[in-house]
Amino acid sequence: MAKKVTKPQRTTSSGNLLEQTVKTVCKQKGFKIVSYTEWEKKADKYVKELLLTNVPYKTIYKHQGKTEFLLKSARFNLEIRIECKWQQVAGSVDEKLPYLYLNSLEAMPENHIVVVIDGKGWKAGAIPWLKETAANRKYTTSETAKKKIEILSLAEFMTWANTTFK
Repeated sequence: MAKKVTKPQRTTSSGNLLEQTVKTVCKQKGFKIVSYTEWEKKADKYVKELLLTNVPYKTIYKHQGKTEFLLKSARFNLEIRIECKWQQVAGSVDEKLPYLYLNSLEAMPENHIVVVIDGKGWKAGAIPWLKETAANRKYTTSETAKKKIEILSLAEFMTWANTTFK
């Protein structure tokens, strides 16, 4: 009888580790982690400091999209969408960064978006382009000019969380 060969189970991808770290940081700051679909069913039953996961929005292409997190804080009067992007090895994912930026401007309903972006696989210039574009509010209109889009490495996110949620 031939022995069945199985591939080793991959328990966590690098991108998932980035998301898990964001969850851990937020949990340590007092946020309860709840899936968006669970929260949507019983929003009034939940505490006021939440990190919602798998949060939907309608993309610039009018398709259903999801971001990793929506941070809701009554204590700090904040509602911040958090998008996580990890690129460990070189590839073509960096070409999606303009799409991410335009979705942040035009499609995501929140006025504050944090993009946590890290890893060594990004093309040279990709992250600096995204940071400069967001900092200079490029491609904004009178409707989108009020949006605050922050581009942070994981270390910068940790510092941001420590400063924001004292």
